[in-house]
Amino acid sequence: MENTPTHNEKLNETIQTGEINNTENRISESGSTEIRERDERRFSLKKWWQGFSTYEKCWLTSLSILAIVMAIILPEDSANGFPGWLITLLYLFDVLIGNLCELLMAKQNRWGVLLYDVVELIEITVMIMLRARFASLAVAMFYWIPAHTLGFIKWNQNLDKKDDRVTSVRGLRPWHAVIMCVVCIVWTAVIGYLMVRFSPETDFFASERIEITVAYMDACLSILSILNGILVYLRLKEAWTMWYAYTVIETALNIITGQWILLVYKLGYFTNTTYGLIKWSKYIKENNTEI
Repeated sequence: MENTPTHNEKLNETIQTGEINNTENRISESGSTEIRERDERRFSLKKWWQGFSTYEKCWLTSLSILAIVMAIILPEDSANGFPGWLITLLYLFDVLIGNLCELLMAKQNRWGVLLYDVVELIEITVMIMLRARFASLAVAMFYWIPAHTLGFIKWNQNLDKKDDRVTSVRGLRPWHAVIMCVVCIVWTAVIGYLMVRFSPETDFFASERIEITVAYMDACLSILSILNGILVYLRLKEAWTMWYAYTVIETALNIITGQWILLVYKLGYFTNTTYGLIKWSKYIKENNTEI
């Protein structure tokens, strides 16, 4: 007589089959989750571009096109043995990458801080080629590159708790501006004088008066740049206010020295600084992060 499975045996077999199916489903779901997570971590240019708003896309695209047009119709002259086309090309990359960095920082994106190291390397190269703006050259080499790198680490350690794509930012009290103004005045007077006395000769400037004026303007830009770097590192919205002052002076300097393509960069500075100040101020107000 053949053995027939009892009711309990059938029930145990059903339970075991169900457990096997559940295990297989969990493994399948786990594998699908890992695939999705891997796809999310993988860089996609299309996905990255979709992360910008319509305004941000229009802003970045229009300034990039304008920079290319300016490079074509108003190329730089040769200087100190370097061809004008090479100087123009470096300026163009400076503008294109710099505007992207500015926009990313306005969006509180930490990668904008790190990418600025590329901009600094381009500007260092150009200033060495032109034998000009030695205060800004020293600041870029010995201050900005370490500051951007350390700033990226600092921003990465202070991500927003609700959205880790952005960094938490803060604001200062108004009286801190008085201290920064005094520092700027003293620095400009001392460093400007030293630059006039000890800068090497160059054929980049049209006259001695322009060379002296540029020396003091460059000294002022160097301290504004240093203070801005500290404010950016500390994630303070006053960095944008400081950048307004920097942009006004450097715009005047670019006009004096005939660096026309860089005016596109300054147009980007003015508009994006306003955008960044609005976004950071809104974040600070909503999250009550003022110091």
